[in-house]
Amino acid sequence: MNILVIDGQGGGLGKLLVSGIKAAIPQADVTCVGTNSIATAAMIKAGADRGATGENAAVVCSRTADVIVGPCGIVIADALLGEITPKMAVAVGQSRAKRLLIPLDLCDNIVVGAGARPMSALVEEAVKKLAEMSKE
Repeated sequence: MNILVIDGQGGGLGKLLVSGIKAAIPQADVTCVGTNSIATAAMIKAGADRGATGENAAVVCSRTADVIVGPCGIVIADALLGEITPKMAVAVGQSRAKRLLIPLDLCDNIVVGAGARPMSALVEEAVKKLAEMSKE
């Protein structure tokens, strides 16, 4: 399974996702794309198999991913304080990959019904879902 993790800002969510995915699904091929080098470095340090930074990396990697994981903002242009470009949001949205989006109520994007849950609980749920998907 080719999993693409996309994150921005400090890469905290991406770091938790990568380490959780690698622990639960060791055979998964995890690529990370950070919207900035700090986010990319955090995800690589957490165990991603490879990583790249920026808009073009997100566009290219979205083409070959089986699953794309990240905050819900990765499909919203100008989200993550402007780090998600319109081209990135379109690439993720139009990818043939399944998207596993983490509902974080940040940057003026509020997901009604998601409730205020700790990031660690959301990551745990996302990794559990990925593990189920890897067995399909």
